[in-house]
Amino acid sequence: MISGTRDPESALAPYAQRASATRGRRHREEEAPYRSAFQRDRDRIIHSRAFRRLEYKTQVFVNHEGDHYRTRLTHSIEVSQIGRTVARALGLNEDLVESLALSHDLGHTPFGHLGEDVLAERMRALGGFNHNRQTLRIVEHLEERYPDFPGLNLTWEVREAIAKHSGPIDLGSAPEFAEYDPGLLPPLEAQLVDPVDEIAYNHHDVDDGLESGLLDVEDLAASVPLFGEPLRAARRRRRSSDERQIRSEALRGLIDGLVTDLIRTTEANVAAAGVACVRKVREAGRPLVGLSPEVAAENQVLKKYLRERLYHHHRIERMKDKARRVLEALFDRYLENPRLLPDDTRRRVAIDGLERTIADYVAGMTDRYAVEEHRRLFDPGVRV
Repeated sequence: MISGTRDPESALAPYAQRASATRGRRHREEEAPYRSAFQRDRDRIIHSRAFRRLEYKTQVFVNHEGDHYRTRLTHSIEVSQIGRTVARALGLNEDLVESLALSHDLGHTPFGHLGEDVLAERMRALGGFNHNRQTLRIVEHLEERYPDFPGLNLTWEVREAIAKHSGPIDLGSAPEFAEYDPGLLPPLEAQLVDPVDEIAYNHHDVDDGLESGLLDVEDLAASVPLFGEPLRAARRRRRSSDERQIRSEALRGLIDGLVTDLIRTTEANVAAAGVACVRKVREAGRPLVGLSPEVAAENQVLKKYLRERLYHHHRIERMKDKARRVLEALFDRYLENPRLLPDDTRRRVAIDGLERTIADYVAGMTDRYAVEEHRRLFDPGVRV
């Protein structure tokens, strides 16, 4: 750190993960004089090709459905924004949380979870496919930006969080996670990622569902208290306002209620556990970040509603059906004729095997690239 600059770690809670206490990087590098190790991780993630491709990867609606629907990129930014808010309120390391939020979906396939299902089916006999494992694979091996090492050479703490943020490590399905202390919990910053991710997508999927007309505002308000209560309160306060603005205020109420409960419940859990350092957090025996039982139950009502009324809506199902056929056809065609793969991709076959190389290539595609590639391979009228 440059002499005379403020120490950003002085404001952190005692149980926060400090960049100065990092276990370091897999490949030794000199650290920057004015950026912490976790700031550098965040910057490397933002400048990666995998991060830029998130702009054209489906959240719920495919890119060509409209300009205002969320993509994996805008979703990741919203997760980061909520994550920083919660981290600051709890005295946690915002730079670490931001690194984790921005990287958490790097391994997602085109066409959302449908793409992950397709690759998991195709790779079942060869180690499977999971987007968290794929994220770690990207940052450790597949990004090629530096002459001295593969991947992004992120700190151990960021890589550990990628391995653990969705739950305990299962070495049977992910043996490559063995180096990340499978028997211990991750820091609070990593425990934060999944709850914040869920808050972000529940909020914006409601917003996008209403904007698309697939969800009905009155039915949603009657069925989901997390939305209905702030909507009724907004209508009482804003009787003469535009209904769209009232709806936006209700959505702000929904997200504020979830975030506030997450902060308060986590504070109470940390106090009850008596953790005073990161080591105690790791040894606590249970995650300390989460919603209260009452709000968690209301959140489940919201998730069930979205699953039944939005994610399985016939328009979404039609899109998923087309996407499944596109991705299955691409994978199978590359497997039948590997020479259809680009030269720089095909050279990885000797390292990773043909099926894993194809899975890496297909997983990295954007929605629109997958559709265009399908046309190039199967439509005789399209130039290759």
